[in-house]
Amino acid sequence: MKILSIQSAVAYGHVGNSAAVFPLQRIGVEVLPVNTVNFSNHTGYGSWRGSLITPEEVHDVILGIEERGILPQIDVVLSGYQGGTGIGDVIVDAVKRVKAANPSAIYACDPVMGNAKSGCFVAPEIPELLRERVVPAADLITPNQFELGFLTGTEPLSLASTLESVDLARAMGPSTILVTSVERPDREAGTIDMLAVDNNGAWTVTTPHLPFKANGSGDVTAALFTGHYRETGDAAVALERTASSVFDLIELTYRSGQKELQLIEAQEFFAHPKLQFSATRVR
Repeated sequence: MKILSIQSAVAYGHVGNSAAVFPLQRIGVEVLPVNTVNFSNHTGYGSWRGSLITPEEVHDVILGIEERGILPQIDVVLSGYQGGTGIGDVIVDAVKRVKAANPSAIYACDPVMGNAKSGCFVAPEIPELLRERVVPAADLITPNQFELGFLTGTEPLSLASTLESVDLARAMGPSTILVTSVERPDREAGTIDMLAVDNNGAWTVTTPHLPFKANGSGDVTAALFTGHYRETGDAAVALERTASSVFDLIELTYRSGQKELQLIEAQEFFAHPKLQFSATRVR
């Protein structure tokens, strides 16, 4: 399997491609990373160095890959945080090029916009870009619960209302949706759910909710689910593998006392998930 991953990159820490590429490689996926920024560290530190890569340069790199005759071999285009509408245009164009070369390829989009705690933290034009152009072009999306509501103009809270919001999002274009954090009011204390829905049904996995948020965990989650789902075509299996790996990564990071994901130290959790969580069919 080959994945063309168009995301940000940092020298220190693990977000964007710096979070997604290595876990995918550890599950046997060849990744072609195309970086959209080259920063010293993620912006959550409040200061960073480096530069944005212009949409024209990103497009040029993709054209160079196309000229090597690689696009027919690409199985998935994966994208994450989009810093501006220009990058969005480049990604949508890349998806068209890849699908023209390989009609069986899919586009997996992590529609990064924010979270319930921080609110929307992207430029004002990004939600509209995602709703109007990017998500309709996607086959698979991986929003958190807040982003799902933002995309669909709803307030998903319970499992039932979250499923209703998922149906609205699926009507926009993507057939498969992973909701990466479902904090339903009736869940057991100290737990959190992930929900996966495709044409074959809907499944949830419940894991302990650690009192810790590490930047880049959503990027790892989107990458692993995409890789597992593309390999197996089974949303429940992909959900179980992803939940297992990501929980162990976050727990290891939490116990380490470090701010950055302990991605290298957790590599066996990607290659050999413990599968300690079972998916439950909910529809």
